[in-house]
Amino acid sequence: MPANKHKVLIANRGEIATRIIRACCGLGLDFVSLATAGDLASGHVSLARELGGEKALYRIESYHDANEILSVADAAGATAVHPGYGFFAEDYRFARRTAARDRPLTFIGPSWWAIRDLGDKISTKRIARSLGVPTVPGSDRPVYDELEAEELARALFAFQDEQGVESGCVLVKASAGGGGMGIEEVWNMDRFRSVFRRVRNYAKRHFNDEGVLIEQRILDFNHLEVQIVSERGGRNHVHFGTRNCSIQSLGRQKRIEVAPGFVPGEIGYYFDAAGVLEAITRNSLAMAAEVGYDSVGTWEWIVTPKGEPFLMEVNTRIQVENGVSAAIARLRGEPGVDLVSEHIRLALGEPLGYSQQDLSFEGVGVEYRIVAEDPRERFAPWAGRIERFQWAERPWLTVHSHVPRDAAYDIPMDFDPNLALAIVWGENLAQAKERGKSFLNELVLEGAAAGGGEMRSNIGFLLEKNQNILEF
Repeated sequence: MPANKHKVLIANRGEIATRIIRACCGLGLDFVSLATAGDLASGHVSLARELGGEKALYRIESYHDANEILSVADAAGATAVHPGYGFFAEDYRFARRTAARDRPLTFIGPSWWAIRDLGDKISTKRIARSLGVPTVPGSDRPVYDELEAEELARALFAFQDEQGVESGCVLVKASAGGGGMGIEEVWNMDRFRSVFRRVRNYAKRHFNDEGVLIEQRILDFNHLEVQIVSERGGRNHVHFGTRNCSIQSLGRQKRIEVAPGFVPGEIGYYFDAAGVLEAITRNSLAMAAEVGYDSVGTWEWIVTPKGEPFLMEVNTRIQVENGVSAAIARLRGEPGVDLVSEHIRLALGEPLGYSQQDLSFEGVGVEYRIVAEDPRERFAPWAGRIERFQWAERPWLTVHSHVPRDAAYDIPMDFDPNLALAIVWGENLAQAKERGKSFLNELVLEGAAAGGGEMRSNIGFLLEKNQNILEF
């Protein structure tokens, strides 16, 4: 089917849904958007009606219900589904199901087996090590034997000692667990055996699998990413540069992202920063080619204060911060690349149409995540009504938001209280920081809690951290 004959079901909400709607319109594609009862005031709902009419919007009970979403796809005559980020974006079972059903849908993302293989941290580590790509030191398979686990832990403590780490730390993790479940830190070998046994028992009790991973805990690192874009079929691969996502909340949630990942021309680093950027892009492309990756994806790295990069994981989806990479990208010398559009058109079978030689990078981009949260209270989410949300339009500024600018907006309790992504571009880091400061100071964000409490946001936190962007 020609790409422009598809109808795309947008299986997501909020800011990313608005970007997908606009990308579909730019590509000449029909679309269908979804909304729960609590989301009817969201900007993605009004935009869907404005650009697609009432038939472009369907009410659903939950964004998490795959059966309901696929029923809407059938009712609307959709031929493709875009999962956005979160929800089903990295669910290989959902991706496989869309392809295997009687009325197959094109999944706008990688092939399901790529999601499965790269979504598994152990599998990713094995693939990386087979190519000589450095990964976080530690086991690349579940460990069941206590003596083997102790041997690994001693080796990691010795490695950290050689690195000059004053207080080494090892992570003991349930291999079958997800997120922060079943993870403990060990700071000396005297406690290792008891922690290993506790995590092993936890893993057996909760996951019916006693497997444990032993990894080095790397402290004081920078979190870098490489943006990869690959053609359907896994033949052609390019990178859209690097970005630095080290400014985070206490819960390791990114708050400021910067492209490129380092600026050695403006900041003096204690290591070869340009060499690190070259190495992580080269190794990310090598892995993408090895596995036949076939979509937009992100290779995530941690870099130690000595400039040693270690691959952490691969995110097989479009990421929140794709726009900051696009901000510095130039295709045949011209700005305006939209990675959401690239994600869609490549998934629908169009050729990449350019090579790495056609891409260049100019200036510095900074993305600020504006969130209704209280950094003074451990970034606790804030719920209430947004009364005013305004900013001055600038040629160097792009703001993605689902919060209406012409009406009050009650923040839904069911989702993270993200309000907007503001992307600032500058000719250099100094200019980008100054423009970011200007935007944040001029931004009007007013509201009140249901009980009358004042508006809480992270704008002050963003202003504080803006002063030291990209400093290691």
